[in-house]
Amino acid sequence: METLVAFIVVLGVLIFVHELGHFLLAKLLGVGVLKFSLGFGPKVIGKRIGETEYLISAFPLGGYVKMVGEAPGEEVPHEMEKVSFTSKPLWMRSLIVFAGPAFNMLFAVLLLSAILVYGVPVLNTKIGEVKEGMPAYQAGIREGDVVVSVMGRPVERWDELARLIRSSEGPISMKLKRGERLYEVRVNPTTSRLKNVFGEEEEVRVIGIAPAGETILVRSDPLTALYKGTVQSFRLIGLTILGIKKMVEGKVALKESLGGPILIAQLAGEQVKHGLSSFIFFIALLSVNLAIINLFPIPILDGGHLLLFGIEFVLRRPLSERGLDIAQKIGIVIIALLMILVFYNDIMRLIEG
Repeated sequence: METLVAFIVVLGVLIFVHELGHFLLAKLLGVGVLKFSLGFGPKVIGKRIGETEYLISAFPLGGYVKMVGEAPGEEVPHEMEKVSFTSKPLWMRSLIVFAGPAFNMLFAVLLLSAILVYGVPVLNTKIGEVKEGMPAYQAGIREGDVVVSVMGRPVERWDELARLIRSSEGPISMKLKRGERLYEVRVNPTTSRLKNVFGEEEEVRVIGIAPAGETILVRSDPLTALYKGTVQSFRLIGLTILGIKKMVEGKVALKESLGGPILIAQLAGEQVKHGLSSFIFFIALLSVNLAIINLFPIPILDGGHLLLFGIEFVLRRPLSERGLDIAQKIGIVIIALLMILVFYNDIMRLIEG
């Protein structure tokens, strides 16, 4: 039940934010909106307010905003021509389409910023293990020691400590605390082959220590959190794009990297158990992924619409209804194949445990 509720919350929030972007920009730019739906298919519940009917539909894997005159060849009553989507200049239509992914990006920034204000538990610099024969052991560092500074730079977090070690060149000086006593050592890191987030091996500088597992709560003021949240969002965008590139190159297996609703539900349930911060971070990560996927140049996705608008800009005229129809059918086939693949991957994960 916890997993199901988490899945509904994650999917509902992300779909709502995405469609809200399209809806608000359409309204702002004078386009009539007939329907705002969470989900596809038959209406479950709905309420009309003004010209717009707000719906929750039967199939929750998506949503849509139905605008006046949006569909190719759609007949628009004379009195509604001014609020028709197709009557608007190309730049306005492009902004309305781009607003969905943009809102997902903005939502990720706000979520990550909120986490930083609320407080993030991070590993401190207390050492839990020192491997015998490695540089740290040879320098006299022992389990229970706390790293205070590296090369004169104070450190409180394990990720900062690891980053300083990995980016160092040559021997490094470290100040540590053992009980109430401070002492300083000089350590010469060695190189080791470790796997990165994509499962690829890379050479990194290490000294042979592991964290004790103790955490500290790190909070930021709202402005700092907003800056850090924005930077972190762009890092997630970069990692997502890099992951897609690795898949295309065949360096990351599609079976391991692509998942659908079942995997999302499983991960959502796991993140809830790890606490509010982990759950919110998971939603932010999915929001970034949703934005990027929707910008793929596949007809029926936002990126596909933007591609067609680009062609329209070059040709100085809209594509023919037949051309748009063919493009949409190609897009539907591509999306259907991708859905089959992700559902297959989800089912195989369940079978294989």
